[in-house]
Amino acid sequence: MNRLFFVKILSGGQTGADRAALDFAIEHGIPHGGWCPKGRIAEDGAIDERYDLKETPSTDYDQRTEWNVRDSDGTVIFSLGKHLSGGSLFTKQVAENLGKPCLHLPHQEGIDQAVQRLGEFIKRNEIGVLNVAGPRASGEPEVGEFVRVVLGRVLSRSK
Repeated sequence: MNRLFFVKILSGGQTGADRAALDFAIEHGIPHGGWCPKGRIAEDGAIDERYDLKETPSTDYDQRTEWNVRDSDGTVIFSLGKHLSGGSLFTKQVAENLGKPCLHLPHQEGIDQAVQRLGEFIKRNEIGVLNVAGPRASGEPEVGEFVRVVLGRVLSRSK
């Protein structure tokens, strides 16, 4: 991969994968944004205002998910396990229904494989706006670190 195609990270602000992606974007000066539920709700309370997120009209997490998939060029879903469930599975289904590129990166395939696959996904689909999704921290506490490591290595390979 010769250059980084994504120029913005979208995410919904939930704990875990979402929040890790937003923190990564802020730390690396990458524009970020996305949709969060009305009231900026997340499992740990109100989402901090430092995240440049817009509220959907509804408190329903599904609307936030749909709008983030819709407004991105492609979605990557991080997980620790091989199979998707709950909101992560819903995200994949929304992407399929909208005809948007979607990539699932399970941790068990390894960091190197995840970095390779994400780089190829971004390049092949010319991703400018990347939606990052995955489980919340209460379900998979280590998923945030997986997100940060993979995004960091993809970023360093693109320079």
